[in-house]
Amino acid sequence: MAEGLEPEVVRALVEDGRRIVITGAGGWIGLATLDMLAAALGDKFEKRVRAFGSNTRALRLADGAQVLQRPLADMAWLPHAPTIVLHTAFLTKDRAEAMDEEAYIAANRAISETVLKALNPIGAEAIFVASSGAAAKADDPDASAAMRLYGALKREDEERFAAWADETGHRAVIARIYALTGPYINKPGAYAIGSFLADALAGRAVEVRAPKRVVRAYVAIRELMSLVFANLQPTSGVLRFDSGGEPLELGEIAGVVAAQTGGSVARAEITTGPADIYHGDDAAYRALLRDHAIAPIPLAQQVAEMIAWLKP
Repeated sequence: MAEGLEPEVVRALVEDGRRIVITGAGGWIGLATLDMLAAALGDKFEKRVRAFGSNTRALRLADGAQVLQRPLADMAWLPHAPTIVLHTAFLTKDRAEAMDEEAYIAANRAISETVLKALNPIGAEAIFVASSGAAAKADDPDASAAMRLYGALKREDEERFAAWADETGHRAVIARIYALTGPYINKPGAYAIGSFLADALAGRAVEVRAPKRVVRAYVAIRELMSLVFANLQPTSGVLRFDSGGEPLELGEIAGVVAAQTGGSVARAEITTGPADIYHGDDAAYRALLRDHAIAPIPLAQQVAEMIAWLKP
């Protein structure tokens, strides 16, 4: 089982007692969170946690345990009970690149509407919305068309669920997530950190091919979700924040990865511009962590944990 939630967060979750519903449960954040909740809740996990996604299937956790995922439409049939919803279901930017634009928009809006319409009938009192840093790129003329479309729909999601919290007097925690590390990474080749880890674990030089300066900042899923759960305790209002992490150029990040395996870095020469900078407000994020006595996890430790997870 992967590293888990902060001990104080675990204690609060156990005492809370509310049902926890996860949408998009088969995705990276969903599976990692299911694993952390299984560790935190122990024999209460099966009673308190419900998983929903695109279809009915068994989700397998690292320890071999299976969690039944039901179709998202079935969420509305849950009996009314005090509930926390973790909303991570969304068709991501890679799907925006592959799908017809109208179909992509319709599919994501259908997901959002299904979740929104279920909230009051099932007794939702709080929701976490896993948004994206792409929401800040929705109107950026320099961003790709897929990034702008994905970002615009994520921004719609933010406003939709913030309005629900305001109208009902409940709680919404909305995080614009930029870059993550952690177990259950589902598309390693689609992420720079995944590609770097693949190089390192294969004994190759960690290669950075980008011919321009690229800056990213990483946080561990367990750190992010500890902060999320700490802010979903019974209260009202809307909290919005960016995921943080130390902003580093890809060459520096590759160096952190290579250091874990005793490897080397092959950084392409930087010959073009402007720089590709994609990260959130780390100062505000760290202030939130301090408010809840959550220590930020250094990138070297994040990388070590991912290597331990990915090693055969």
